[in-house]
This record gives sequence, structure tokens and C-alpha cells, in this order.
Amino acid sequence: MNNSGISTVTQFVLLGFPGPWKMQIVFFSVILLVYILTLTGNMAIICAVRWDHRLHTPMYMFLANFSFLEIWYVTCTVPNMLVNFLSKTKTISFSGCFIQFYFFFSLGTTECFFLCVMAYDRYLAICHPLHYPSIMTGQFCAILVSLCWLTGFLGHSIPIFFISQLPFCGPNIIDHFLCDVDPLMALSCASSPIIEHVFHSVSSLIIILTVLYILGSYTLVLRAVLKVPSSAGRQKAFSTCGSHLVVVSLFYGTIMVMYVSPTSGNSVAMHKIITLTYSVVTPVLNPLIYSLRNRDMKFALHRFFVE
Repeated sequence: MNNSGISTVTQFVLLGFPGPWKMQIVFFSVILLVYILTLTGNMAIICAVRWDHRLHTPMYMFLANFSFLEIWYVTCTVPNMLVNFLSKTKTISFSGCFIQFYFFFSLGTTECFFLCVMAYDRYLAICHPLHYPSIMTGQFCAILVSLCWLTGFLGHSIPIFFISQLPFCGPNIIDHFLCDVDPLMALSCASSPIIEHVFHSVSSLIIILTVLYILGSYTLVLRAVLKVPSSAGRQKAFSTCGSHLVVVSLFYGTIMVMYVSPTSGNSVAMHKIITLTYSVVTPVLNPLIYSLRNRDMKFALHRFFVE
């Protein structure tokens, strides 16, 4: 909550995707369908892992936690977006905006760490299969999951707190469908390049380090897979890692455009499309990617829906 004495803004206006009423209904219908599919797909993965004892392995436990994360990742933005499609005012309270801002970046950061942990799990399973059971124990899995959540929610807490303390005197219109750092900083009455620089530095550091770790892990995995004499063994290894690499490519490809590479030349509409891709489109594709490329998951999901 902003406690500055000169702040007069009590709510923000999220313009979202402007257009006539019929177009807003179309946007609402499409996003609602995507949201329902995201919840259904990720909940199905969680239930399949929970109820199929054959999936009680570290890889699927990480996947279930990842699906749980995706549900909350879309929920922190999509419901408010749906309300705004049908609203004439399209407002969000000051505190609501910064709560959304905090959860959006914290959950996104947690996703980066989960993708790293999943890459580490595949590296151990393929490059050190004999030591895998002794290293990736249930206790160690719980520690890794806890660290992902803890570091994800602590990573941006201090910069976001200081941004919330900046004075906002008006205007209060954000040309976006969510509360993001650049639109909020542009509305502040007091210029604060240090806070903005710290925020972008933290974001860039997390993204670059995690993506380098993932790429390094899969380089070692690829080298180990190519040494496997049997084609069936190579195919199985590629199958288990392929879905993870597709998810990594979709997620990191878009967030690096937004928060690492210079985006000043991109239009506001392009920023919205890029953000929509990694915050709404990617979470709905993840269950599809994992279920289609994994035989055990397909079988477990079939049993879950049929039985």
C-alpha cells in the first residue's frame, strides 16, 4: 500500500484490448475458453499424478507442482481481465494492482526455478542413472520444491515494495491488461531510475542464469543420449526431455523479448501480445505438450477420465 502523502491515485484503469462491444465479447469468450482449458488440463495432470502410483516419481511430482503453479499463474491475471472485458470502467484498486503485480512476477520467477529443477532432474536421470535413486530422494525433492517457491516469492518482493511506495498523482490509465512494471513506473510522479534499474537487473539476472543452466543441462543430456547404443533408448530419452524443452522454448522465448532484450521500439500492442503469449497461451499448452509426448502420462490421464 502506498503511504506517500502526495499520492492521489486510489485506482488504476486497465485499458486491456480496446474495441467495440462485440469485439470485447469475442475477447471474453476466447480468453474464458482458454482459462477453462488451462484449469482443466493442469488439474487433470495433478489428479493423475496424485492417484496413479506409477507416477509417484520425482519427475512427475515436479510436473504436478508445475501444473499447480500454472493454475495460479493464470488466475492472478485472467479473472480480472475477463471482468474488464465486460466492464465500462475497467478499474482496479491501487492495492489490487500491486498485489497482482507482485504475484504475477513472483509466480513467473518460480516457474523459471521449476524449469531449472526439472532440467536438473532429467540431467541426473540420464547422465547419472545409477546415482539417481540415492540423490533424488523424496526429502530432496521436497527441499527443491520448497526452494523454488521461496526464492520465487522473495526475488522481486523488495523492488516491488519500493515501487508501491512511489507517489502516484495521476494520470492513472495503464495501456495494458495487467499491472506491469514499465506502465506503473511511467505513471509515477517521481522519477526513480535506481528502483527501475534494480527491478530489471533482478529480472534479467534470474532469466539469463536459469536459461543458461537449462541449456547447459540439456547439452550434457544430449551428449549422453547420443552415446546410447540402442535407438530405442535414445528415442525414450528424447521423448522424456522433448516436452520439457518445448515448454522452456515457449516460455523463455517470450519473456526474454520482454524483460531482457530492448523493447522500446516495440509497440504497446506488441507488448500486450507478447505478455499474453507467456502468461495465458503457454499455460494452456503445457498440459497438452506433456500429455501428448509422454506415454505414461497419456495412460494415467486416460485412466483418470475413463474410470
